[in-house]
Amino acid sequence: MMPGIAILDWLSEPLRYGFMQRGLLASVLVGVVCAVIGCYVVLRGMAFLGDAMAHAILPGVAVAYLWGANLLLGAAVAAVAVALLIGAVTRQGRVKEDTAIGILFAGALSLGVALISSTGSYAVDLSHILFGNVLGVARGDLLLIGVLGTVVIGTIALLYKELLLVSFDPVLAATLRLPVERLRILILLLLAVTIVASLPAVGVGLVAAMLVTPPATASLLTRRLPTMMVISAALGAVSGFSGLYLSYYLNVASGAAVVLVATGIFGAVYLLHPRSGWLRSRA
Repeated sequence: MMPGIAILDWLSEPLRYGFMQRGLLASVLVGVVCAVIGCYVVLRGMAFLGDAMAHAILPGVAVAYLWGANLLLGAAVAAVAVALLIGAVTRQGRVKEDTAIGILFAGALSLGVALISSTGSYAVDLSHILFGNVLGVARGDLLLIGVLGTVVIGTIALLYKELLLVSFDPVLAATLRLPVERLRILILLLLAVTIVASLPAVGVGLVAAMLVTPPATASLLTRRLPTMMVISAALGAVSGFSGLYLSYYLNVASGAAVVLVATGIFGAVYLLHPRSGWLRSRA
């Protein structure tokens, strides 16, 4: 068999299954959306925020589970509530943002664990929320990811200059009479929406990695935010695509495989970049 035909067979075999087609599309969409909004997270030094908000949605998930409601709806309500609380607590500047995040993260996570532990079957029923199941993504989940992802990317594109200014020079933004506080809360809400959209694919435990790793890799390659967003989105898509194929052929958890590919790319760039790589600096 010719090498080209073998490669085509290798690529096409998983796509014979509908769940792989949906999983592949979900992985790429999640990778792109997380990578774009994650650029703000990385450049503002808010990596802890993504992880904190991802885990802080557990009370909403637990309440939705106990009431028999949609788990993603519960996650969305909790994510928005946490984002608004972080904005409210830090508004006056009396409590630093990282401190407020730590307090609300610990409180919300503890509440979620307490609520979840009150049920006898939480380990099985909520495992897909905690760890994701990209191969189990349904058409409805795929539609949700697409809609929420479009909202996030569209909002960033529409308010790019305002969000950039608020993120890096809030004093100038206030001088120009921009609604600094509203825009800051908007970033938190976009992050919350991204986390909710990512839950079916990578779950709470891994979404923080997809928010941070591709943008961090892109930051090693460029210092311009628009270019960084494009590179980060491409890396997120490649990680989603490659990770899903690895999970299929190696029979490992799909969400973990996606994150491991993203981490591997970061490690390669960090070590081998021709101008700023670790090996170059050692030489």
